[in-house]
Amino acid sequence: MTWIQIVVLAVVQGLTEFLPISSSGHLVLVPGIFDWADQGLVFDIAVHFGTLIAVCFYFRSDIVHLIGGGFSAIGGDISSSSSRLAVGIAIGTIPAAVAGLLFAEWIETHFRSPFVVAVTLAGYGILLALADRYGKRNREFSTIRIRDALIIGLAQALALVPGTSRSGH
Repeated sequence: MTWIQIVVLAVVQGLTEFLPISSSGHLVLVPGIFDWADQGLVFDIAVHFGTLIAVCFYFRSDIVHLIGGGFSAIGGDISSSSSRLAVGIAIGTIPAAVAGLLFAEWIETHFRSPFVVAVTLAGYGILLALADRYGKRNREFSTIRIRDALIIGLAQALALVPGTSRSGH
């Protein structure tokens, strides 16, 4: 990869991560548009890691509360919203982590093409539009249960396919 490609893809990652579009999908589309070689999953993970560092810095006080809630939950106290959120995140992480460990190579081999990304962007765009139009809008955090966390985790596992937006805006 050239430095220009690295910079362009890093900027694409930074601009698309917080929009209701797939940053991973765009990391596949941009090389396809410019006829660059696919940079591979390792590069994608590196730029996502950079985004993670920025997000952790921005939300550092929330993360401190979440970590405290996690320790409370480990100690058996899940009465606070921070401890319930920590448990929900832990449970919701399991499906994506398992799918990532089991299918990462297969996903990279079969789903990193501009055609697949275009189809998933369009398909999930329609689903997001339907969810935005017909979905519940007023859900209290206190009503989220383990089943909900698992459903969110399964959706996160689907989002391992480039072109699938996790944001759901």
